[in-house]
Amino acid sequence: MDIETARQIALSLPGAVEMDHFGRPSFRFNGKIFATLWTEQNRMMVKLSPIEQDVFHSFDPAVFCPVPNKWGLKGATFVELATVRQDMLEDALNIAYGMVLGS
Repeated sequence: MDIETARQIALSLPGAVEMDHFGRPSFRFNGKIFATLWTEQNRMMVKLSPIEQDVFHSFDPAVFCPVPNKWGLKGATFVELATVRQDMLEDALNIAYGMVLGS
């Protein structure tokens, strides 16, 4: 998976827009961030619940891992784009999008 494919998947969600967030592309719905791209590291951060984060991390800890700070404790999860399957990224983005959609 490359950065542009990840970007297109995020933007394919209804009403999703891309905006800058401290120098990183972020993906938002109704002004709320559900994902950011870390282009230099070839990864994406998706905002999951801690339970969803644990599920994805348990599936493949080399692909899905908590962000190493207080945000990680709240469900912020790094996704390694070089090794993630497209369907898994789509699932994670749909969950993250659904969380901001419902808030």
